[in-house]
Amino acid sequence: MAIQSAEERPAATSSGFVYITIGLLGLVVAVAVFATRPMGPTLAIVVLAFLLALWCLAGLYMLQPNQAALLLLFGNYRGTDRAGGLRWANPFYSKTKISVRAHNFNSEKLKVNDLRGNPIEIAATVVWRVDDTARASFDVENYEAYVLTQAESALRHLALSYAYDNLEDPGSTSKTEVTLRSGTEEVSSALRAELQQRFDQAGLVVVDAKLTHLAYAPEIAGTMLRRQQAEAVIAARTKIVYGAVGMVELALNGLAERGLLQLDDERRAAMVSNLLVVLCSDHDATPVINTGTLYT
Repeated sequence: MAIQSAEERPAATSSGFVYITIGLLGLVVAVAVFATRPMGPTLAIVVLAFLLALWCLAGLYMLQPNQAALLLLFGNYRGTDRAGGLRWANPFYSKTKISVRAHNFNSEKLKVNDLRGNPIEIAATVVWRVDDTARASFDVENYEAYVLTQAESALRHLALSYAYDNLEDPGSTSKTEVTLRSGTEEVSSALRAELQQRFDQAGLVVVDAKLTHLAYAPEIAGTMLRRQQAEAVIAARTKIVYGAVGMVELALNGLAERGLLQLDDERRAAMVSNLLVVLCSDHDATPVINTGTLYT
């Protein structure tokens, strides 16, 4: 049998200041009449005034800002009161207060596999609040525990849906792929959407959700660090070589335009080789004086 979903509706309540005034007046009347004429027909007036005061005072309750009260009559949901301050409702209603303020949840570091199967560590922070008090109270057993479980499940699913980072190996996905490391906004948006889909059953709203920790698992962190270092070295070398070729071309063109040297193909090749060695070397160049010629 399917579970019937509860829906929040406003409760029939009133301001408590009117009822506290009537209740206090009823107590004053009851005490005054009982003190002056405790016997005879006036006793009925005392009883009625006391019952009226009891009825008015017993239904009073207070709500702070961003706090709601669920009203039940013998287990039957009668509505939710969201108005703050001193309130009054039927004294036979049971009043369960529930906070509708924003809550903050920091998940633990989870060890999961990413889209490519690499073990990673991931954690997130989730800001949420209760939107439908009836669903939060009646559709799930404990909505706070529900948040913890569903947030962990959504975070695991998110990690399985994206790769940690782009790889430049042949056959890997292109650099435009959204990854956990590079696609911060896209990943956060996907996390919020999945959390909201899971939280709808409990009447909760996701205010914000972002990753707070992302790293390779310790067993492969060293290997991945060496790969990143190698990629950085290759990228740096590529820029150095590109710049060196431009400088060599500039030097040769400048010498030719000014007529300082007339170089044949062999001497030009030797100069290009020497310049590239000097410009691309990791160490300072050591000058060597050649007392001969290129051909001896």
